[in-house]
This record gives sequence, structure tokens and C-alpha cells, in this order.
Amino acid sequence: MSSSIISATARKIKAFHPSKFNTVVGLDGFVDNIIDVVDKRNDAVTYSRVDTIALLGERISRAAGLSSNLELVVRQQKLGGNGPIMANALIENGLNVTYIGNLGHPVPHAVFSDMAAKCKACYSLCEPGVTDALEFRDGKIMLGKHQTLKDVHYARMLEVVGIEKLKGLWQNSNLIALTNWTMLPHQTDIWKNLLKDMAGVKAPEGAILFVDLADPEKRPAEELASACRLLKQFRSSHKVVFGVNQKESMEVGNALKLSFNADAIEANAKTLRQELDLDAVVVHPTKNSACATASGSATMAGPFCANPKLTTGAGDNFNAGFCIGLMAQLDPAELLAAGNGSSGFYVRNAKSAANVQLAEFLEQWAERFGDATF
Repeated sequence: MSSSIISATARKIKAFHPSKFNTVVGLDGFVDNIIDVVDKRNDAVTYSRVDTIALLGERISRAAGLSSNLELVVRQQKLGGNGPIMANALIENGLNVTYIGNLGHPVPHAVFSDMAAKCKACYSLCEPGVTDALEFRDGKIMLGKHQTLKDVHYARMLEVVGIEKLKGLWQNSNLIALTNWTMLPHQTDIWKNLLKDMAGVKAPEGAILFVDLADPEKRPAEELASACRLLKQFRSSHKVVFGVNQKESMEVGNALKLSFNADAIEANAKTLRQELDLDAVVVHPTKNSACATASGSATMAGPFCANPKLTTGAGDNFNAGFCIGLMAQLDPAELLAAGNGSSGFYVRNAKSAANVQLAEFLEQWAERFGDATF
């Protein structure tokens, strides 16, 4: 990987015209509470936080057989869920976004009001879930309340959106992103119904279907394998792209009875693409990423941020940048640069990048390529 690839990506992103592209994103929705776990309380206002997950684990272990009191400070309340965060990133970049998911009923929760107002259309099916995201320097622990997600199902989509509107969205969208399979118990059924009801509905040339799982560890392996193998059926109408983080890639590999080396992410991406018969697979750990497409594969490191302002949603911003790269027809290495750049901007600024901001960030990264302090 070289700075010239990142510079080329910046030029192509700058030349990309997002307003010409229509997207549909769904299908979840969460209110995210971004939380610090207090280590030491200095006074009524100031405190130091528990810095790492390992330190929190030690504190909890010490309480075994006894008890403990952990103070949680809600640092920020924001829109959450894989779909809304990805949708928000695409909106900020200038794409036309229609959202379908559980943002609140009868009206969206206040954290989604700005996103909903910026959407081309927004269809909220039911109440959102809630996530308490405990953030640490080395990662995050997501504590979710998912009761309402059982109400996200195909019959409800037909009731709120309508079959003719769904067909119109299918026919006019350059990108359809269906995220958070794990937490939505009816999503495989939604896929099956879309395959049935959208048969014969022509999507735009080069239209992309992007799928993100969201940590499937808690779902039965046979359900995961069956869902993954279903995806290739969408290739009759779309280029199908499958996105996973490193942990998720191993879980998918296990479900499919594949032998993976956790660190061999490019080889794993190539194997998954071939095994599932898809157009592209992308694997994105924290510090690097890899993808495999029909035209080749690539891997890329960084830009790693040692002290991020916000990590919850970094993967969803990576997915947004990667999908923008797909629509801009970038090659595999450039796709990774776009995804890493989108995520890198987000964790440093606690917000998603506009098109020009993404291009400028990529230019800065190229100029400081190899600088560990960037």
C-alpha cells in the first residue's frame, strides 16, 4: 500500500457526484447512550474513567462473591444502530437516502429527527432499541435492549411502506444496504420475501446490495450459514457485497465450516467470496482492512487513531465509505482507502465526513503516510 493509492482515491472521491445516486438503508434503529465507566470521582463534575476493557474486567472479577458499585456517566446520547449510522454518513456525503427501520412510532425519536428530515423519505416501523455503549481506549462493550426489534418484519414493511413503493425503491436505488441481521430476528424472512416480490423488478445498471451482519455470535450457526448462503440469490438483480469485521468473519467461517487464520484477513475475504459466490467481501478489523472482488483483492493498514473521540459507529462509517467507493467504481485498494478514510475521519471528529471532507482527509493521510502520529 502506498500514498499514491490514497491520493488517487482522494481525486476520485472529489470527482464523485453523490447527488446523482439513490440509496435505501435499513433496517434497524437504536438510541445510543455513549458512556464512561468512572474509575475515580474527583468532585461533582470531574472524574477519571476506567481506561480499558481489561481494567473493567479486573474490577468486576474482584466483586465476585461480594458486590460492587459502578458509576456510569452518559457522555452523549445519539442516533444508533448500524443502519441509521451508515445512513447518516451517506447523507452527510450528499447521497439521496430513503430509510426504513425502527426509529420510533408514531414519530421518530428525537435523536433521529435531524436524519429523518434530511432523508429523501423515512419509514419508521416501530419503537427503537436502546444501546448503552461503554467506551474504552481499546474498544467498547455494547449493552443492548432489543425487545422492539421483533416488530421489524415484512408484513409491517408492507403496511408502512407498501408493495408498490418498495418496488419503486428497488427499481430506482443504486445501493440497498440491509444491516444488523443478528439483532433483527425476521431479517432472513425479509430477504426471502424481497427475492419473491421483487422478482422481475429491474434495478439500475450496477446496483449494489450491501449486507452487514453485526456480531452474529449469539445466533445459531445453522441460521447464520443459511442466511449467508441465501445472499447469492440477489445476484440476479444486484452486485452483492458482504461486510464483516474480523470477529464476525471468524464466526461466519466457523458456521460455514471453513478453516480460517484470524489474522489472514485478505485470504479469508477471498475464501468467503468464493464460498458464498458473491461479488465482493470486505473484512475490517480495527487497525486494517481487506477486500476481495472479482477484479482482485487488497489489504490496507490504518490510519489508526490511538485516542479516538468516538468509536461507536466507526465500522458503519467504514461501510459507508466503502459503498461510496463501489458507486464511484474504485478498484479494491482504493475501496479500502475510502472505507478507512471515512472511518478515520469519524473517530477523530465524532461525526461523519461530507464528500469534500472525506477527500481532504484522504489527501492529509497521503501527505503523512507512514506517520504514526497521524
